[in-house]
Amino acid sequence: MRAHDPVLLGRTGLTVSRLGLGLASIGGLFRPVPQGQALETVRRARELGIRLFDTAPVYGYGLSETRTGTALRDEPRDAYVLCTKVGRLIEPGGPDTQPIWADPPPGRGARLDYSYAGVMRSLEGSLDRLGLNSVDVLHIHDPEQDFPRSVGDAYRALDDLRRAGVVRAVSLGVNHADVAVRFLREAPAPGPDCVMLAGRWSLLDQSGLTELLPLCQERGVAVLAAGVLQSGLLVDPGPGAPHGYERVPPALAARVSTVHEVCARHGVPPMAAALQFPFGHPAVTAVVVGARSPAEIEESAALLARPVPGGLWSGLRNADVIPSCWQPPPGA
Repeated sequence: MRAHDPVLLGRTGLTVSRLGLGLASIGGLFRPVPQGQALETVRRARELGIRLFDTAPVYGYGLSETRTGTALRDEPRDAYVLCTKVGRLIEPGGPDTQPIWADPPPGRGARLDYSYAGVMRSLEGSLDRLGLNSVDVLHIHDPEQDFPRSVGDAYRALDDLRRAGVVRAVSLGVNHADVAVRFLREAPAPGPDCVMLAGRWSLLDQSGLTELLPLCQERGVAVLAAGVLQSGLLVDPGPGAPHGYERVPPALAARVSTVHEVCARHGVPPMAAALQFPFGHPAVTAVVVGARSPAEIEESAALLARPVPGGLWSGLRNADVIPSCWQPPPGA
């Protein structure tokens, strides 16, 4: 499977690449990224044929969107699919700040707002930072922060924008599979077109399989699998690494160790297995990974295309790392 392989994004009519670039890192996630390096990373992704890019207002409090718009400015608009999010307004003194952003604009922060007017203001600010007059996919970001208003006012705003052609697809950006299931069941028809699911359909956490992935498959809702490296836990499980754990819980550490042991037996980098695993469910359209340098997105593209022997997947299945219903991705 190649990073640039084209695939339809569910029922949206949009064509994306199998690998997408998540743009939190170039917004200064955990540590600063120089401006030039951030732009080179996005542009290198385009050179590799990647056409799916995902950003958000909260990523560096506008920094990621601004850099994304600059990097893609000279690209034909139909050459890429751009996603951003609503649910947080970026404004002076915004109180919903997060310590994970290394170099946010001074004096600015986020404020939760899932109201109809807030969604419209959020998109207006995003378009201004991106230098565009439309986006392709608009996610409701972390709808559990105010679920009644998210499934009510925010969804209604996105549905109106979809009907007006300002956005092509309505989506959710979630870290919790059960939240997405509830949203899909409660939102008025036609409902979201896709779901970006972070960290819940991976080698380390498959809670998305319980209800969400079958529901998405049944309804034709495309799934974008993000967080498949668990913030680097599969790459560097040591303390102090940017996966967010001061001390990795013992059960999770044991699972990471098992993945490394099975991969080592078959001569496969754990990252390759992690990037290819999500495609074992037919609801998954693309995998979205972060990168803070051209070398990082080059590595992800190469590992996605790396041949993986069937014995690896059998070994992971026998070790109870992946479910028995899982099927090898096409071409694996």
